[in-house]
Amino acid sequence: MEKVRLSDIAERIGVSTVTVHNALSGNKGVGEELRKQIQEVADEMGYQPPSARRQIKEAREFYTIGVLIAENYLAQYTTFYWRMYQDMAIIATEKHCFTAVEVLKKEDEIKTYKMPACLEEGRLDGLVVIGEIDKTYISHLKENSDIPLVFMDFYDSKLAEDAVIQDNFYGMFMLTEYMFEQGVDELAFVGSIFSTSSIMDRYCGFMKSMTLHGKNIHPEWLIEDRDEFGHMEFDLPHKLPKGFVCNCDLAASLVMDKLNDRGIRVPDDISVVGFDNYLYPGLPDRNITTYEVNKKAMARVALEKILKQIRNPKSGHGMSVISGNMVIKKTVKQKN
Repeated sequence: MEKVRLSDIAERIGVSTVTVHNALSGNKGVGEELRKQIQEVADEMGYQPPSARRQIKEAREFYTIGVLIAENYLAQYTTFYWRMYQDMAIIATEKHCFTAVEVLKKEDEIKTYKMPACLEEGRLDGLVVIGEIDKTYISHLKENSDIPLVFMDFYDSKLAEDAVIQDNFYGMFMLTEYMFEQGVDELAFVGSIFSTSSIMDRYCGFMKSMTLHGKNIHPEWLIEDRDEFGHMEFDLPHKLPKGFVCNCDLAASLVMDKLNDRGIRVPDDISVVGFDNYLYPGLPDRNITTYEVNKKAMARVALEKILKQIRNPKSGHGMSVISGNMVIKKTVKQKN
């Protein structure tokens, strides 16, 4: 039997999903006559409240956790999130969970707002969203679902309040400080800062270090590295800095290619750092000094959050920040 959703009840009566949720949850803002009507329709349609479903789930040995990844994160050179999902799938077996991954098409994300098929079919006990997606889509996702939601590598205090993120700010701050320690004090930042909250946080960490050293970034040294679909392409400025602080290792690798085309050596002439300690399979190892993200720890904490909500929906929500570590390789010129 197909699970009855709040949106099904809302459509039958002609009210919003939020109104149905408030009525069935005993929240304020719904008149008694309408509340009674909603309850009667819910009973007639066979709606099963979360508390009843939870008792059934608690009797089960395994849970099914959905994983949603936007298609633009799975394009060429951007498979970091796929590796993150693989780590999650392995850890899920330890926690008696099945995982079901689904790709969110761009049209569904920004136009049709179509819900994930595995969610529509009522097969999931919880859903993990990996990577930042459209906020309007998140609103629709929450309105049309009453299962636990956890977000990885993205946080929003109103929409994505239960989240696991990497330490973007201090990771990039530490990398930039390392550049200054080695005497590299004219720096550019490579990254589209309004593309994702992660890149913005990394830029803020970079700027904290710059500010502490009394430095301002030249406008031409703040370099956009991708378009709205995540495709990476950019040009370097004519006047070059002493070092490039890049929002990811792929951007750092592309910077190195462009410098090589100009006959400029890394690190002898210009220093470069990246972030993530990850390059697309097949690309050569460039020995990039970087900040390694602890993907396994992020996956483990995300699953723990999901299971906690399944077992106790009233448990608190919040953001968990997972620290990584600097990996010193060979792309920063050492101070004499």
